[in-house]
Amino acid sequence: MNTNIASLRARVLQPEARLIEEEPFFQPLGDEITLFEAAYASRLPVLLKGPTGCGKTRFVEHMAWRLKRPLITVSCHDDLTASDLVGRYLITNQETVWVDGPLARAVRAGAICYLDEVVEARKDTTVVIHPLADERRILPMEKRGELLQAPPEFMLVLSYNPGYQNVMKELKQSTRQRFIAIEFAYPDAALEMKIVIAESAIDAEHAEKLVRLAHMTRNLKGSGLDEGASTRLLVHAAKLMRLGVAPRTACRGAIAQALTDDEDMLRAVNELASSLF
Repeated sequence: MNTNIASLRARVLQPEARLIEEEPFFQPLGDEITLFEAAYASRLPVLLKGPTGCGKTRFVEHMAWRLKRPLITVSCHDDLTASDLVGRYLITNQETVWVDGPLARAVRAGAICYLDEVVEARKDTTVVIHPLADERRILPMEKRGELLQAPPEFMLVLSYNPGYQNVMKELKQSTRQRFIAIEFAYPDAALEMKIVIAESAIDAEHAEKLVRLAHMTRNLKGSGLDEGASTRLLVHAAKLMRLGVAPRTACRGAIAQALTDDEDMLRAVNELASSLF
């Protein structure tokens, strides 16, 4: 790999550890906060399961704030390798130096490391996290001949969307059974309306219609749509409306176009929005 490209890749893959000072808004759906805090106190890793846009990432940010721990978030993708997470040797200024990956940095800092949509990463990444996710709590750094012991403050958190699992992208039992699992779902209508209002400052009437639209689209899952409108998309549409964008236009751009490229389904979702607004 070209040295400049390698250096750029290393910088891109070095998300900063963030100490979240202001409380992120999070509306609990059940006992997820209690369960997460107990897992942290017991030094157990956590697996978050749920559809896209239902609040998994916001929940992790909220818990990092509650626990007063720095947070390192890694958005997993097809090209993410074990070396990207652990670290690699790079040549800079004609000198070979070791650069820790985000997982190693989180272990050293006693941070919360959040691997978002972990099933999107290459299979070798799960092998790396196994020793961290059981009673050993170690990170093997084979290229350095080092075993990095996680301090008590370190916590590993994974997330994935079970609805997108297939034979090629699924979380193995050998990985799943190392974790405390917390399942997320979209909130009920009253609570989702409360979240949309809190996140966008939109009025209750428009928030209620957006939530109704979301439930209509979720009923189309498996009948033309892979996923219905998430709470995140409702907040996006509400923010546009709050700034004066016409409701139908906001729903078309923030919801319909975000859900599908199929012309028939686009027409169907836009018609649902028109029936409400």
